[in-house]
Amino acid sequence: MKALLLSLLLVPLAAFAQTPTIEISGANFRPLPVAVAAPLTQNEGAKGAANAFDTSFTFDLTASGILQVLDRKSFTADPKEGMAAGTITFSRWADVGAEALVKVSLADDAGTLRGELRLYNVGTGREDLKVTKDAPVKNPSLLAHRLADALYRHFTREPSPFLSRITYVKKAGNNRDIAVADWDGGNAVTLTKGGINILPSLSQDGAQVAYTSYRKNRPDLWVQRPGGDARMVVSDGQMITGGAFSPDGKRLAYSQAEGESAQIYVANADGSGAKAVTDTPYGLNTSPTWSPDGKRIAFVSNRGGSPQIYVMGADGSGVRRLTFQGNYNQTPDWSPRGDLIVFTARDERNAFDLFTIHVETGKVTRLTQDQGNNEEPAFSPNGRLVLFSSTRAGGTQLFVMTADGNNQLPLRAEKGTLLTPDWAPLADSQP
Repeated sequence: MKALLLSLLLVPLAAFAQTPTIEISGANFRPLPVAVAAPLTQNEGAKGAANAFDTSFTFDLTASGILQVLDRKSFTADPKEGMAAGTITFSRWADVGAEALVKVSLADDAGTLRGELRLYNVGTGREDLKVTKDAPVKNPSLLAHRLADALYRHFTREPSPFLSRITYVKKAGNNRDIAVADWDGGNAVTLTKGGINILPSLSQDGAQVAYTSYRKNRPDLWVQRPGGDARMVVSDGQMITGGAFSPDGKRLAYSQAEGESAQIYVANADGSGAKAVTDTPYGLNTSPTWSPDGKRIAFVSNRGGSPQIYVMGADGSGVRRLTFQGNYNQTPDWSPRGDLIVFTARDERNAFDLFTIHVETGKVTRLTQDQGNNEEPAFSPNGRLVLFSSTRAGGTQLFVMTADGNNQLPLRAEKGTLLTPDWAPLADSQP
């Protein structure tokens, strides 16, 4: 599989006197080998939270795509080694191939879990980062995401996806319910209670979910805040699907079926002022996704005879066909970086796999192959990862990978059949 837009550039320490900076561009990718020591605990409350913290923290770093997290079974350093450089035998960490060392200390302070992270350059023994974060002791994964985000920002100079939220459909019998969870699938909360609820989409602030629901015995568009009541915003035509919030949260794009056609509409976020932005009699136009500047919409249309990805202005102007390879392309999602659209395509073996297409050049890159059906992709808020559903492990589960198709991992999500994921930007404001 060809690498796409991901490389590791190590800035010479002698020349710049700073830690290596990971620039995610180019084609010569080598993840930075890092040893992540088991967290040190300062009291009983911290010990009780350590395992949950460690699981989340390690998953964040492993899934990041920029770090090679080394297996702890290979470590030869003393497990009781301290946090300070003077207590660390760096040669032991060099022996296992580590170029960087991460140490974390946890303490429970009257119900607040405080974590201190230190990053060392193994070759020089220099401390490159020291940061402290906290979270409720009942939510150790939040502390893990905050510390992992600080480390990611240190290496890349950009936000991580670790503090963001995802939404998806959880299938149970004849029911389809909407759930919202941390980016890794943890701390899941179910919004709906039975019935058919499908195709969820998060607003850009992660505070609202738009989805299609049959709760009124017809497929209408509803919007709901986690912990709040659902409200119907569009109930027109025969079916409303594919609700997607604009980047500024002020508009909704969706597909409305009527008769033998389905058109893309754009309305205000409360459903008012709806206007059709496509007009293809007997044609189906579905699955709208906004460009990050809110000026364009990509969507699926069969106006050319088979489902293909098209791009148009948000007002319906300048329609342009984007995909020409394959005869069944669907579920596009526009990267927050603006350059790529990821989509599902059916290949010559009738298997579904994921691809990206460059919006301007039309270059197509395959991301998945020979691992079951892979569908319904969604970019992370920083555009570096892709969330998707896959049948590779039996049933349908959620997986994550880098935007070039590498480092494919199952999420730490609840068990069951999980479908149609979506991903929203940062939900945590702590710097």
